[in-house]
Amino acid sequence: MFTGIVIDVGIIKSLKKTKKEIEMTIYTENITSLKEGMSISCAGICLTVVSFKNYEKGYLFNVFASNETLSKTTLSNYEEGNRINLEKSLALGDEMDGHIVQGHVDGVAEITKIEQDGESTRFTFKIEPNLVKFIAPKGSVALDGTSLTVNNVDNDKFDVNLIPYTLAHTTWKHNSKGDRVNIEVDILSRYVLNNKN
Repeated sequence: MFTGIVIDVGIIKSLKKTKKEIEMTIYTENITSLKEGMSISCAGICLTVVSFKNYEKGYLFNVFASNETLSKTTLSNYEEGNRINLEKSLALGDEMDGHIVQGHVDGVAEITKIEQDGESTRFTFKIEPNLVKFIAPKGSVALDGTSLTVNNVDNDKFDVNLIPYTLAHTTWKHNSKGDRVNIEVDILSRYVLNNKN
């Protein structure tokens, strides 16, 4: 389980792609308590650390993504040298910020507009029709692993504001209109709506 509070922006050092999976080697400086088998959120996707080693001022760790993961996320679009939001999984007793994030990506959202809104930056997204019912004003959403609050919802579009701190400490400052990002809806809205059916 995660919180959507990004704790490092890693760098993809190498990628090995096949038709059905990807092996990535990612560099991190801020995640220091790595161990084999641990879960780590990579752009909002829960992946398993299969190996790691010291490298420069931090660590290199390896993860695999299956065909199912590639079919539901943006991971297949990443290239060597790209930056990626990282968060290690919660341990019992850790402080809970953000909101409950599982790392089980529901789909992909497309950035349709980026504009300044006072000191913050407003991002507008278009989402798949099957996800619309899970997005509510003032509700939570995880986008590329970042816990954010929904401002407004208009049919298949919604917007969020990112404060300067979030932009400075995540990959969001590199995003542009037309980019696609991973989306995980709020687990509470998913369960509430599913129990109504």
